[in-house]
Parts: sequence; C-alpha cells; structure tokens
Amino acid sequence: MIPTGEIDLLEDTWAREVPHAQFTRLRREDPVHWHEVPGGHEGFYAVTRHADVKKISRDPELWSTELGSFMVRDQSPESLAALRLVLLGMDAPRHSRYRALVSAGFTPRVVRRLAARIAQRAALLVDTAVTRGRDMDFVEEVAAWLPIQTICEMVGVPPGDERLVFDWSNRMAGGQDPALSAGKHDSDLAAAEIYAYCDALAAERRAHPREDILSTLVHAEVDGDRLTPDEINMFFVLLCVAGNETTRNLLSATVLALAGHPAARAALAAAPRDEALWTSAVEEFLRWGGSIHNFRRTATRDTVLRGRPIAAGQKVVTYYTSANRDEEVFADPFAFDVRRTPNDHLAFGGGGPHFCLGAGLARTQIKALIRELLTRYPDFGITGEVRRLRSDFINGITHLPVRFG
Repeated sequence: MIPTGEIDLLEDTWAREVPHAQFTRLRREDPVHWHEVPGGHEGFYAVTRHADVKKISRDPELWSTELGSFMVRDQSPESLAALRLVLLGMDAPRHSRYRALVSAGFTPRVVRRLAARIAQRAALLVDTAVTRGRDMDFVEEVAAWLPIQTICEMVGVPPGDERLVFDWSNRMAGGQDPALSAGKHDSDLAAAEIYAYCDALAAERRAHPREDILSTLVHAEVDGDRLTPDEINMFFVLLCVAGNETTRNLLSATVLALAGHPAARAALAAAPRDEALWTSAVEEFLRWGGSIHNFRRTATRDTVLRGRPIAAGQKVVTYYTSANRDEEVFADPFAFDVRRTPNDHLAFGGGGPHFCLGAGLARTQIKALIRELLTRYPDFGITGEVRRLRSDFINGITHLPVRFG
C-alpha cells in the first residue's frame, strides 16, 4: 500500500499537469488507494483500474450518488439537497424518471438530424475565427463556440445570449480556479444569475412553448407533478454547463494532442472522408483527453473491493483518466493511436445509469470541428504556455495558444 502522503490527486496537482505517473503507480501498487483530504474533510478511496471503475459505475444500488456525488470533499446537507435535483446526484428509480424527460432530445436520430447544422457551424467558425499565421487562443476563439451554440439552441436559449451562458458556465465550473472565479461566492453568484435567467425563460415557455428542451421541462410531469422551479433550474444548468464545458475541453485537448503528434495529424488531414479512420480517431481523442477526471460515489453498505474493506458511508472516487490508460485494457496506453481498435475508453463514464446523455452529440461536434480544421490547416503548433484548469473534477484547458498554418 502506497503511503497516502506520496499521492496527491487534489486540484493543485491537476492545475500543473495530468498526474499520469501517480496513476500508473496506483494501478500497479495500490488500485484502491486511501486518499486523505486536508481541512478536516473525510478522505476517500481512489479507484484507478478500468475493471473496477466499470464495476462501480454499473452497481448504483451499492454505490450511491445521492449520498454524495461529484465533489471529493464533504458536502453540507444544503449542498447535497441541491445536488439531488441534478441527474448526476440522483439514484434510481428517481434518476430514471427524470432522465427520461430529456433523453429524447439526445437520441441517435436527433443527433443525426443535427449533424448537418453542426457541420455548417464548424465550417463557419473556422472561416471566421482562424487566420493562417496568426497566434490565437484556441479555447476562447474556437473551442468554446461550437458546443455553446449547439447546446443553447437545443435547450432553447435565444440567439445572442450564448455569451451570457458561457460566462456563467465558466464561473460555476471554475469555482476552484481563481483565474476564472473569485471563489465559492462568485460561483454561487453565477448560479443565482443563471437561475434568474432560467426562471424568466421558463415563464415565457409556459405561455409560448416551442420545440426545445426547456419547453419540454416546463410542461413535463413526474409521478403526476410538474417540475418545481428549482428542478427546472438545475436541469437547465446541467444541460448548459455540461453540454458546453465537456465538449469545449475535449476539443482543446484534441488540438493539443494533435499538435504533439504530427504523424497522426497528417494521416487524418490526408483522408478527410475516410469514415472508418475518423471514427476510430474520435474514440482515441476521447480516451486521450476525456473532459471529466472522476466521479464520486458512496458505499451504501459494508463491502470489499480488491481485498480492501470499505465501510458503509465511505467515499470512492472512480478515475476515468486512469482507467483510460490501464495497461490491462489498452495496448501501449501512452501511444496516441488514431487507428486504435477496439477502444473501450470510459470518457463518458463506466456505463450504467449515469452514462453520458450527450455522448453522441459530443462525438458529432468533435468530428465536425477537427475535420474542418485539419482539412484547411493540416499544420499547426503550440506557441506559448498551455494553462490548465485548477479543478479535481473537470479536465479543463483554460488557455491554448496556437498558430495555424
């Protein structure tokens, strides 16, 4: 067992780099590792093997999210109550009923219908934002816009308000990063602002419903009852923030990876219509730079994992970043291989009820934008310091200086 002081998976570590060396050691020596948390918080078990992450993800009866979801630190009763209004913080059967309200908006059929519009948006974005030979911040000028425009249109945010949602999303998701947020109070203020915005938009949709997800939510019933304003707010935030932050960070991580792997970049640029190659490449993009580090669950009863006793009420944190480099599953896991097949990555979770609702939408956006970039600008490079988000939950890049062409 590795001494707990030798491993640090909290936010400052991720701000410096992805701790692959620590994960490699944990997978080999201590795959269910007890991790202390300073500040009087109870520690957690860090679960780093692919098989264990999948096992926990697919057993929600034993591993609850309602008892404490995605924060590795302890949560107040008020915070837990709020998180239980979000899909990420719900257990079955409640989770299944609420997920069904919005799942129709993300079916393969719907995503296929959106694909042409996403491709048009990607082309327009590259046309207007990318100039050959100019240094640019890829995060701010490119990666941010395709996801926020797409999800805002699906949810029902009026055109022109995407910047508002983007700023609120940044402040809420960046609550651990002083460069994006003034701390918890600023994150709470951003939440209050987006809730007020949602309330006004929901009132308009009650009177004048449209074909968007918000209209579905304000007129939906669960067990005979309409959703409360708080429930609608939390759905709205989850869809806007998750649908924006995750894909934005996946796009940025992909450009960073391609900048460092010119052979892969050249192969993709030379075959823009090779669907088999691009399909396998997108899966490798997801494995390589998944946008969520981990997910927390809480044991509902005493159990044992890889010989380690875990008591009821103790936290486990499943690390997708580690599972996606597991030597037992991936041949040469630290090779960026755009032809890797099979590719059983866990970028969208380990399966089970919390598998990412927007997986198909994310894949479509990534393929559209990266293909558009490589078709026009097969050569590009990083021109300065890459800054990472200070977060032990979101695998974010906040600044990516790139020069295309």
